[in-house]
Amino acid sequence: MPVNAIGAEQLSGIEEESDIYEAFAPHVDTSNISVLTDTPPGKKPNLKSFQDVQSLIQQGKKREAKIVLRENSWPTNSPIRSQLWPALCAQHHVGKTMLDGFYWDMVNQVFGTTELPEKPIMLPPFVDSTHCLPYHLTRKGRAVADRVVSVLGYACPDITYSPTLYPITSILLHFMSEEECYHCMASLVAPKEKVFITQTKLLYEVTWKTVMQIAKKHAKSAVNYLSTMCNGQKPESIFMDWCWWILGGLPFPHLVRVMDCFFHEGIKVFYRVSLAILILFHKHVTSSNSEWDTDAIKNDIDNALPKFCKNIPVSPAKLLRTAFSIRALSSTYISRVFLKTEMLLKSKSVLSGPKQMVRSRSSDNLPTSQSQINVQMMSHTLTIREKYREGLDTCRAMLFTLWSWLPVRITMYQPILLYTTEEHGCSLTTFYVRVEQHEPTLLMIKTCNNEVFGAYCSSRWFERNLKDDRGQRQAYFGTGETFLFSLYPERAKYPWVGIEGDTGLGHASELFMAADSKMITIGGGEGQAIWMDENIRFGKTDRCQTFNNPPLCASGDFEIRVLEVYGFVGA
Repeated sequence: MPVNAIGAEQLSGIEEESDIYEAFAPHVDTSNISVLTDTPPGKKPNLKSFQDVQSLIQQGKKREAKIVLRENSWPTNSPIRSQLWPALCAQHHVGKTMLDGFYWDMVNQVFGTTELPEKPIMLPPFVDSTHCLPYHLTRKGRAVADRVVSVLGYACPDITYSPTLYPITSILLHFMSEEECYHCMASLVAPKEKVFITQTKLLYEVTWKTVMQIAKKHAKSAVNYLSTMCNGQKPESIFMDWCWWILGGLPFPHLVRVMDCFFHEGIKVFYRVSLAILILFHKHVTSSNSEWDTDAIKNDIDNALPKFCKNIPVSPAKLLRTAFSIRALSSTYISRVFLKTEMLLKSKSVLSGPKQMVRSRSSDNLPTSQSQINVQMMSHTLTIREKYREGLDTCRAMLFTLWSWLPVRITMYQPILLYTTEEHGCSLTTFYVRVEQHEPTLLMIKTCNNEVFGAYCSSRWFERNLKDDRGQRQAYFGTGETFLFSLYPERAKYPWVGIEGDTGLGHASELFMAADSKMITIGGGEGQAIWMDENIRFGKTDRCQTFNNPPLCASGDFEIRVLEVYGFVGA
């Protein structure tokens, strides 16, 4: 049995003792770990046991478990975490429980041996090398963290950018074996419901913009103060590092208590703690006896919050009390801000902001080799090409143009013809059966006047059946990634008007997709960009506020010669 697995067995049987060396895994250097307790000297803390928390989880009492985790200030050296953290992570696991030895089989597949390599392990490309935080891991512990993250990269090839994944792995390894740590991380990267770890650059950007938005409402004074300290510049660069205030700034005892709650509740704990840090920072630096100098803050504004966190003047319990006492900050509200931010960013072809998040504009329209293969395949299945005098070359040229307009991640997937009126008949019922579970889809219409136009539809057509909280069907659905296009006789793309920010059009600017048994609509507000009848024979096109497009064909009304719908394998 591997050394680390033996360590885990030893840890699991430990009774609570005060000896700091008893609480941590063997690959931890305990010499610099400070132990903070929030209990007055001489008074024994009345803390819940692991069995108390486990009982609540097993009974499905998540809210009661949440309160216990928030209120019980277990010391940093408490052995409870060797059992508590694996149990908290396991409740988020999707699918079958991993068999004993599964991780070591994976290690063998990746490295050819279960022995730790002598040379440094090359980490997956989604890791941010500037944030490989080891905390108090020994040299061996760091190698173990490298190996866990590498195996995760092998098992989860869809992860493209996840800078928080390494530090969270490191934190877990302080209290458990390598194998247990892998099982925990596997549960956190593919959870049932909650979000724990973002795994793309886009979602990483969504998180800091979400924090900035909710801070403007729930830590308003602190945000206003930071804005005045930024010498007229926007404070966005400060918020880009929001998660490192917690993972890279807080003292280890504070961080461990935050993670007690995080492993149960998800990323919303980080959101709340980041707001608490802002509130406490503002209160501290503006107090009459503060040692902080205004000029010093202005001259080094980017490091002001990290510096404050490293020497945070409150206990872990006070930090959490501040975080969880912020009123009207519901999970629903946070999710709404997150989704709106994600929708806005998805609608942009180039991510904003520094730190390697900008894609080269010069390469935007150059198809990759995989894209070229996909376009070639699509051009051979496209039945509208049969109606062209110009033939296949014109068809491919149009498709390369269309491909350059698609979200970059989608261009790597193989297109597949889901529905065509020439093969599957002209019926909305058949359309829904063949198309509704696919996301995204590409609709292409050829009219009897030889015009070709269509829409990239970001959401499943099945969403026409979903109901809101009051049991009412939502008339419109979709996201700002949806766009219209015209390919013949002119080539043009008409993206969502919200790409440029707040248009002031309100609800009319978000009418992306609508459908029922009688019709399909794309775009709305003072007209419909594309409307088709239940027989997929007749349609009309107008200017609409969602896309600010002209009519997509000269007459406005059109008769459909061919409708084709494409999906993307693996998207």
